Amino acid sequence: MTRKIIHIDMDAFFASVEQRDDPALRGRPVAVGSASGRGVVAAASYEARVFGVRSAMPSVTALRRCPDLVFVPHRFDVYRQVSRQIRDIFEDYTPLVEPLSLDEAYLDVTANLRGLPSATATASEIRARILDATRLTASAGISYNKFLAKLASDQNKPNGQFVIPPGTGEGFVAGLPVGRFHGIGPKTAEKMNALGIVTGADLRARQLAFLQSRFGKAGGWYYRIARGEDDRAVTPDRPRKSSGSETTFAQDLTTPDDVRAAVRGQAEQVWAWVERTRTSGRTVVVKARYADFRIVTRSRTLGSAVASFDELVGVAERLVATLFPLRAGIRLIGVTLAGMVELDAPDQLALPVA
Repeated sequence: MTRKIIHIDMDAFFASVEQRDDPALRGRPVAVGSASGRGVVAAASYEARVFGVRSAMPSVTALRRCPDLVFVPHRFDVYRQVSRQIRDIFEDYTPLVEPLSLDEAYLDVTANLRGLPSATATASEIRARILDATRLTASAGISYNKFLAKLASDQNKPNGQFVIPPGTGEGFVAGLPVGRFHGIGPKTAEKMNALGIVTGADLRARQLAFLQSRFGKAGGWYYRIARGEDDRAVTPDRPRKSSGSETTFAQDLTTPDDVRAAVRGQAEQVWAWVERTRTSGRTVVVKARYADFRIVTRSRTLGSAVASFDELVGVAERLVATLFPLRAGIRLIGVTLAGMVELDAPDQLALPVA
């Protein structure tokens, strides 16, 4: 049976939520994030994107491109609440929902619960319900596999949808630049371009052995997507492999006390997630970025999952202590738990000590 896959992608989600909730921001270029010298744009409205402002861009660069850019702080609790509303709508149509982030997901509606005549009609109804419930717009891609559905959702953004029907995927992919393909990042696209692989048609013309020799295991994936092929199933509730938190500081951290305090602050964010999900990890990772942008990581794998906030902080502080004395000021600190396992017993988790 040919699958019917929808990829739903909210339009400029974080920024659109801010514009929805503050009428003064509507129609203006908005960035979610911090305008400080070391701030980063977390999301940009479409009005800001006209000036070339993009997520992950340093705030100073964004302001240089758009001097009228309005920065607003993020409100992740609100974004998560809206995301939950949207997820509830998805589940009215199929139990096969695979979230990729707060603002996008795959849906397998091959056998949708509402019996609509087509995946196209299903996507239209879902988008209308999202707009009615949240006052936010979504775009959709509809096709017979995940790779093509995600490509399609970009075609008519914002507030549109696009269909790649069965049998047309290979032809659709042929005319696109390889940099558009999910799974091919800027560096890989640059490497491909240097090899004369600019479009999907160029990629399709290369033999599997050639692609594997240049790109390793990923070569097989590139060979298949050049033909519009993707047999991955929509997998609901994928197990999370790690949970982490990191912050870039306005001023470099230069003393051990400052660094330890930063580690504790990031650990508190991670532990809040542990308590909420009843999931912890065996491996603790500490990441530091120096003022000269050199990044170092330290990790330790324990015999069992971290069972308390104090244990997490203790391991993280011992790891970061290996950086003392500091070779330079530290601009970013991160703490991550990996090797995740479920914690079933309610007394396994201890609350942070104030």
